[in-house]
Amino acid sequence: MKVEQIYTGCLAQGAYYITSNGEAAIIDPLREVKPYLERAKKDGVKIKYIFETHFHADFVSGHIDLSKETGAPIVYGPNAACEFNCISAKDGEEFKIGDVTIKVLHTPGHTMESTTFLLKDENGKDTAIFSGDTLFLGDVGRPDLAQKAANLTMEDLAGLLYDSLMNKIMPLADDVIVYPAHGAGSACGKNMMKETVDTLGNQKRMNYALNQPDKDSFIKAVTDGLLPPPAYFPMNVAMNKKGYDSFESVLNNGMKALTVEEFEVVAESMNALILDARDHNVFYKGFIPQSINISLNGDFAPWVGALIADVKQPLLLVTDPEKEEETVTRLSRVGFDNILGHLKGGFQSWLDSGKQVDVIDRISPQQFEKEFKLNETKVIDVRKESEYAAEHVEDAYNRPLAYINEWIKDVNPSEHFFMHCGGGYRSMSAASILQARGYRNFTEIGGGFSEISKTSIPKTNFVCQSKTMNA
Repeated sequence: MKVEQIYTGCLAQGAYYITSNGEAAIIDPLREVKPYLERAKKDGVKIKYIFETHFHADFVSGHIDLSKETGAPIVYGPNAACEFNCISAKDGEEFKIGDVTIKVLHTPGHTMESTTFLLKDENGKDTAIFSGDTLFLGDVGRPDLAQKAANLTMEDLAGLLYDSLMNKIMPLADDVIVYPAHGAGSACGKNMMKETVDTLGNQKRMNYALNQPDKDSFIKAVTDGLLPPPAYFPMNVAMNKKGYDSFESVLNNGMKALTVEEFEVVAESMNALILDARDHNVFYKGFIPQSINISLNGDFAPWVGALIADVKQPLLLVTDPEKEEETVTRLSRVGFDNILGHLKGGFQSWLDSGKQVDVIDRISPQQFEKEFKLNETKVIDVRKESEYAAEHVEDAYNRPLAYINEWIKDVNPSEHFFMHCGGGYRSMSAASILQARGYRNFTEIGGGFSEISKTSIPKTNFVCQSKTMNA
């Protein structure tokens, strides 16, 4: 028996590959299935089952494509209403993979179909749990995503989650390995550890949610401080339930190389959004007017989901050379399939054509230090609430990038302000969105707060993030 975690950092997502005696199972696969197929071929094993812990909200799974390629059935837990062929397994049902067994533990709470898969070794010993979004390392799944579907309150779902954990997970032995669906950085939880594998015994000891004195305390603890989920989450759930275009067709469309003239025509005729995935340190110096910058060199896909939100939005891409396929692949993971092509030759071809170019007004922290005047200079900090609470420029306003589509309407176009994030990634995204919507009354600060903190600009006293609300 072999268990391999296939972890994708930008999504903070773990898929799992299990083999035993010539057979394999995949749990929570990513959208692009070629790596699983190649791995199974290399190992000389047949993929027998595809297990899904629940209908994912933060990414589009590769279950349908993988099933078509291998003939392996897709297995969900109880209450799973798929609009494609799948097995909605019973609680306690077992599936054989070679000499090992996967047992279904129905653990509703995050969603109603949420299921933990218990791996038993060749001797029938409980070895590991694939806990999906039921149990994370340091946290549990948020109980506020399935309210409408389940016709339940967030508190009702949290209560179900408590029962699932106490009755199905906690009785398992301490040496059972926990393999969660997500780690730190995912919006599916609020307090996740950076580690991606742990023992259940350690989680019993240190996970705050598993150490509440009673059900009411648990409900309060897991619902307190939850930030609103990203707007694209329901659309990803729908795609995972209903099905989607094959990844190969999405890739083929995205890999269409468009000349400058073709790019312009498509942009205008299809009302396409131009997504520039180049590094923010390059983007600000010159870009196609109305472009939105979300750099590939970061948490690209989640930010696309949070900022663009509508997975059906037609997209045109500007990327660095040889980064087109990676960009399309990462977009497809969060359901952005309506990609109409990319600019042939990248931004350089636009420059060479003599077309109009836009720039962002960016200054250094040192220049900001010279221009800053306490009680006079307006500063907008687009970092998360917890980062801002830990330490910020004196009198700065906190307007997190994740909610720009809500607060942008409150921006006074006649009042100048300076804007920053932690290092420049997020503030450049914010700057591109503001500028695309007609705002030019701002200056973005390169290097962000990490560099501003080295200047003499007055700052609040540092508070450890773990001690701040929503950290």
